[in-house]
Amino acid sequence: MRSEGKLDYLELQSGNGAIDSVKAFYSAAFGWSFTDYGASYAAFDEGLDGGFDGSAAAEMKPLPVLYSEDLEATQKRVEEAGGRVVRPIFDFPGGRRFHFVDPAGNELAVWSE
Repeated sequence: MRSEGKLDYLELQSGNGAIDSVKAFYSAAFGWSFTDYGASYAAFDEGLDGGFDGSAAAEMKPLPVLYSEDLEATQKRVEEAGGRVVRPIFDFPGGRRFHFVDPAGNELAVWSE
C-alpha cells in the first residue's frame, strides 16, 4: 500500500545501451524478473518497486522516489522546507512526478498517480 511521503520506488541507472546486460546480471545473480517499458526502461518488483533507466547518463546516481497523494501540495512543502526543485512536475508513463535536491545535495523525486 502506498503511503504519503514514504519511499515507494528506487530508480537506478544502467547507462546508455546497457539495459540488457543489467537485466541479465540481476536475473542471474538474484533471480529478478523485469517488466519492460520501451527499449530503455525495465521495472522490477523485488521487495521495493524500482526500475533501471537505460536512457540516462551512466554517471547519474540512484534516484529514491517518494509517493504523494497531492503532488502540487508536496512540491510546495518541499520548497518551503528548503528543497530546490530541479525538474518541475511532468508526466511519465504511470503518473506524474517532480525532482528536487535536498539541503545535502541529494536528488530525490516525488510521484503521484
